[in-house]
Amino acid sequence: MINKQQITVQIPSDAAEAQTKQVTFEEFAAWRPENGRYELHDGVIVEMAQPLGGHELVTGFLARKVTVAFDFLNLPYFIPRKVLVKPTENQSGYEPDVLVINEKIW
Repeated sequence: MINKQQITVQIPSDAAEAQTKQVTFEEFAAWRPENGRYELHDGVIVEMAQPLGGHELVTGFLARKVTVAFDFLNLPYFIPRKVLVKPTENQSGYEPDVLVINEKIW
């Protein structure tokens, strides 16, 4: 079970006043710090626990096996280490454990 802690971000409505509100994906992406793990769940920023032990073993195993298959089949896929994924239907952003990208994006 993941221990989640909600974090409130102050988004200024003007120079003199700040109000607490839900955050858009774009605001979250601009705010997201390099250290720590944060996700956006329906406009609410959630601090995620660092993955440990067995979780890391499983994700490392999956990434290794899938990468070997890419190389063997000479496929241009890759697995980014840290990426933010936005679902199309809501103001959320997730950092997946393993994500396979099958096209050049940079």
